[in-house]
Parts: sequence; structure tokens; C-alpha cells
Amino acid sequence: MDVCVIGGSRYFGRLLVEELRDAGATVTVINRGSAPVPRGVIHLRADRDDEAALNAALAGRSFDVVVDQVCYSPLQAAIAARAFTGRTRRYVLTSTVEVYAELGRPGGAALPEQAVDPSAWPVDLGLAWDDPQFRAERYGEGKRQAEALLTQEAPFDVAVVRTAHVLGAGDFTGRLDHYIERIEQGLPVVVHPAPQPASFVHAPEIARFLAWAAAADFTGPVNAASRGTLGVRELCAAVGRVVGLEPRLVAGTGEPVSPLSFDRSYAMDTGRVDRLGFRFGAVADWLPLVLKEVRG
Repeated sequence: MDVCVIGGSRYFGRLLVEELRDAGATVTVINRGSAPVPRGVIHLRADRDDEAALNAALAGRSFDVVVDQVCYSPLQAAIAARAFTGRTRRYVLTSTVEVYAELGRPGGAALPEQAVDPSAWPVDLGLAWDDPQFRAERYGEGKRQAEALLTQEAPFDVAVVRTAHVLGAGDFTGRLDHYIERIEQGLPVVVHPAPQPASFVHAPEIARFLAWAAAADFTGPVNAASRGTLGVRELCAAVGRVVGLEPRLVAGTGEPVSPLSFDRSYAMDTGRVDRLGFRFGAVADWLPLVLKEVRG
């Protein structure tokens, strides 16, 4: 299999590149070159937002499948749709649980893929998607419209992998470090008054799933999450067991809450991924190991 990965320079994107390479695929990574790529892969340097540079880097090349790790707007999706026309038969877009951000409700049911239908979601290319701050403030909507643009306009097959909140060693966001440091130091952890459950996935596991999805033939969105949900209280209890201290949780009233506390359900329905034949592990099995890795 000849695979192109857009991004793939850090965290589970890098794990994906290594997973594909070790499985015997020919892997080409396209990014701006901010970090070295793993051994044994082809590296093309281009800014995906620069359509002329992207086309120049891709000249004379074609791929069985593209896995796009860093598409955050419909504008980026439109450039990719044009650039890869005639160059691939399949496109796997790495999306996010954040597409459901406004849909979850306290005590609500797990959200299925059809709650956000990319074949019908409106796309507005006239918004300021080329402004990084604008994109960051509209992360979920940017991902929804990127899904929609590719689904509705790309001439190749499109699969959308909506990843749960990814946890693992090497998480550059520092979310788990926040909990470990505060609980180790005896500092309070600020949470919502009624924290809601969320879906999570282990970084190596989502890398394996994306590699599996690259070789599969399904299309449309699929929720990718480990079995079982996790609330911030359960997360803090798990951290407490690792560090040997009792967490101090306080309900936030004005100050910012901790990064994995949610006031609405972020639970994802994983029935489709089960039917497709991929079996994710359970959060309870990998979380203690991840906490020990992050703590060092």
C-alpha cells in the first residue's frame, strides 16, 4: 500500500506513520518540515495552505490512500480536494469528538455519527478560515465544515475518523500533566459542579485504527473511542492512586475549570466501529499505564 500522511510530525500522527511503515506500507509524509520524520519514510516539504507549493511537491506522485492529520477548515479541505484529484482513490480525514460539542447534554445518550451528517452540513468558504485565531476559536465548526467539503465535493472516497479525546505519553497539550502536578502538590483541581462523562482513546490505539482505516473500504464518519467513558472525578481518582495522594476537587464558580472537565456529555456511540470489525480496548485497562508513563 502506498500511503500519504499529511502532518504526522508529532504525537499520534507520528505513531501512525511508524505503524504504517512497520506494516510494510510505502509512506510519504507531507508537512512543513518542523520536525524530522521517522526513518524509512519519504518526506515532502510543503505548506498545505499553499496550493501551488502543495501541487509542486505532489507532481508526478499518486497514492492508494491519503490520511489527513491536520485539516482544520473547509478552506484547507478544498485545497486538498483539488490537489489530490487524480492522485488517490481514498482519503481518510482525522476529525474529532469536538464536532459534537454543542449537541451533548448533561445525562444525555452517547452521540452517534448521524448526529452530524457531513453530506448535509453547510459549508461557508467566505469566512475567515485563513486566520489561525479564527480557526482556533471555531475548532469544532472548522472540522464539521472540512468533513462536509470533502464528503460533498471530493471525487475520491472519503472516510472521516472522529477521534475521542486522545491520551498518551507525549501529549503536547499537557492535560494529564495538569492533573498529576496539582494532585502531587496537594493543590485543588477545579471541576464543573456536575461533571459529565466523555469518550477517550489511547494514542497508540488511535494510530492503529487510522492505519487500519487506511486499508479498509468504508466511507463516511465513524466514532473512534475506547470502550467505556471517563469523568473528571474518575480521572482524578486514578491519578490519586498513581501518586498515592487523595485528590482535592472543588466545584468551579468563576475560575477556569481543569482541561478534561465537561459540563455536557462527550460520550460517543461506537456501534459502527464495532460493526466494521475493529475492537478498541477499554479505558480502564490503559489509563493507569498512561498515567505512570506521563508521570515518569
